Amino acid sequence: MKIPYIDLHRWHQELKPELMEAFSRTIDHGGFCLGKEVDDFEKAFASEMGASRCVAVGSGTEALHLTALALGIGPGDEIIIPSFTFIASAWFAQYVGAKIVFADIDPATYTINPDCIEALITDRTKAIVAVHLYGQPANVDPILKIAAKHGLKVVEDAAQACFAEYKGKSAGLVGDAGTFSFYPSKALGALGEGGCVVSNDEELLERVSILRVHGSKERYYSHYIGYNNRMEGLQAASLNVKLPKIRSKIVRRQEIARRYIEEIDPEKFQVPLPVDWGASIYSVFTILCQDREALRSFLSEKGIGTDIVYPVPLHRQPCFAELGYRDGDFPHSENAADNSLSLPIYPELRDEEIDYIIDTINSFCCSAK
Repeated sequence: MKIPYIDLHRWHQELKPELMEAFSRTIDHGGFCLGKEVDDFEKAFASEMGASRCVAVGSGTEALHLTALALGIGPGDEIIIPSFTFIASAWFAQYVGAKIVFADIDPATYTINPDCIEALITDRTKAIVAVHLYGQPANVDPILKIAAKHGLKVVEDAAQACFAEYKGKSAGLVGDAGTFSFYPSKALGALGEGGCVVSNDEELLERVSILRVHGSKERYYSHYIGYNNRMEGLQAASLNVKLPKIRSKIVRRQEIARRYIEEIDPEKFQVPLPVDWGASIYSVFTILCQDREALRSFLSEKGIGTDIVYPVPLHRQPCFAELGYRDGDFPHSENAADNSLSLPIYPELRDEEIDYIIDTINSFCCSAK
């Protein structure tokens, strides 16, 4: 049996007639950069999120960048970011000239450990980034308390956590702003790049909406130094087809994760366990195994695709060498990077494929947990 790590073909084949119809409508009305499809998506996504407004941009990275600018973060400021995450979570600090200060993660959730944050705060700290990694919401309430105590902003990087829940509320609507990515591999993915910003702060969202269009409030008049960060109409058209169906897809992801959690041998592997503060959408399902390379090779021989997400924590990245971090500074981030392996979890997996994945993993003889 051949099971790829990710399969974008199955759902897109199912949706192809609707997608082609949506593209045809977009071609007919000509709204290729922003326009009707983007307007429709912003309204529908905000409604589904329970937000007052959503501002669509060209990618999740752009969403973070414009949010930092809208919050007034710039040179001389410091931003606290977990070391174990995708590098885009840190790029935006570089883009605005702020200094990155890395923090370790909670080993049970792969999200930033609130207990590590306060010791990192200085009089230059401006914001804390709570990354909802793998679709698992970070524990935001303790972070908000720390932020309130020190007058800091909290940005939720929810790129992988579209419609995850934190204490009954949509992830991304708990802090000062939430950013999302619609990269094709995401739970809600476009057919190219896409992203958005949500917030309860209307003034912040208005700044983002202006910055994304060359800093222009009206055509040909740029009131701020702006950027070309508009969402494309064709990408919004694809998202408008997928959005009404996404809740059922998330339920299926959670069903697959539940089976992995209950049936993968806990004596051999560490699986991500549910937490009491929020519901993960399991955009990525990652286990820990100290024989990771042997396990990955074994699964590959059996036809099961896997991925290592992410093999290098950010404090070890060559581009951040000048920050002066060393091996051992963030042991939980390093352990996750060195020993984690991600399994197939797309909603289109068939029950017999899930059976095969679980049975094959459990048949692996590892030398250490």
